[in-house]
Amino acid sequence: MPCLFQTMPGRIIFGTKRNKLSMTAKSTLLEPLSIEHRQVLHLCENIRIGLRNNIQKERIRNYTNWFKSEFLDPHFALEEQHIFPLLGNNVRVKKALANHRRINKLLTCDCDDEKVLNLLEEELATYIRFEERVLYKELAQNLNPKDLEILEKHHDNIVFSEEDWKDKFWIS
Repeated sequence: MPCLFQTMPGRIIFGTKRNKLSMTAKSTLLEPLSIEHRQVLHLCENIRIGLRNNIQKERIRNYTNWFKSEFLDPHFALEEQHIFPLLGNNVRVKKALANHRRINKLLTCDCDDEKVLNLLEEELATYIRFEERVLYKELAQNLNPKDLEILEKHHDNIVFSEEDWKDKFWIS
């Protein structure tokens, strides 16, 4: 690749010419992943509402089990197989993988304990904020058009609608 030499007021930049997209274009292409994160934050809100309204823990757990199988499992698989490898094997990716394991443990716990549901809600909300503020920001800075095409192709495989869930305990 040809070497670049650019000057900016007060700065000299050395680098190599790379086929990169603007941050605005990348942010737009990463928007579907952010929309999915809002779905997870909506799950967290639904858990909080259910607990606050003393909804049977079994109903809340049934909802989280459904959400895990229909949405979180495919979303985590997309991240682990296609997104995290683009970021390399760094401490932030290791933290994300550890969070996936911790969240899956909370989701697969076969108890209806309120403490577990509270912890699940807190872990999910904290983790989503970490991904949005740290991981996806780093991802947007490092992606090239080919990577984005691959992500877009695999992301299209995730189809989810909360309308499929009939027991909307958070509305009652």
